[in-house]
Amino acid sequence: MASNLVDIISSLTLIMSEETERLSARERGKDLAELAAVKIRLTGLLEGELARLNRTQPGWADTMDEDTKEGLSGGLIALGAASASNAAVLERQIDLSVELMAAFEAEARRISKSRAETYSASGILAPIDPATPISINSEY
Repeated sequence: MASNLVDIISSLTLIMSEETERLSARERGKDLAELAAVKIRLTGLLEGELARLNRTQPGWADTMDEDTKEGLSGGLIALGAASASNAAVLERQIDLSVELMAAFEAEARRISKSRAETYSASGILAPIDPATPISINSEY
């Protein structure tokens, strides 16, 4: 019962740690997408197993022996640490991507200098600044 839970938690911890290491080393490639898919699948398995245990065996955690409780507790602590570091690296990567896209947009606007003006209802020329289209290479 709980051994399956510990196995899932251990696997999820390893996957998150590996993803964090690769992102920190700035590795790119299809492997990261596969790691993310496995992480999502393991998270679903963990949630499903917990829901099943709570539904079929209410109070299952109280019936575990001390060794199993310690194993589960240690696994959850390791998972929490791996999750926190993984979240920090992912947040940093997302912020970097947003900043990089803003820099690309600003440079494209500067280069194109496509400023336009339109008449307002009162007859005054008002500047409009339409978004400059940006082509993205999805491989990077």
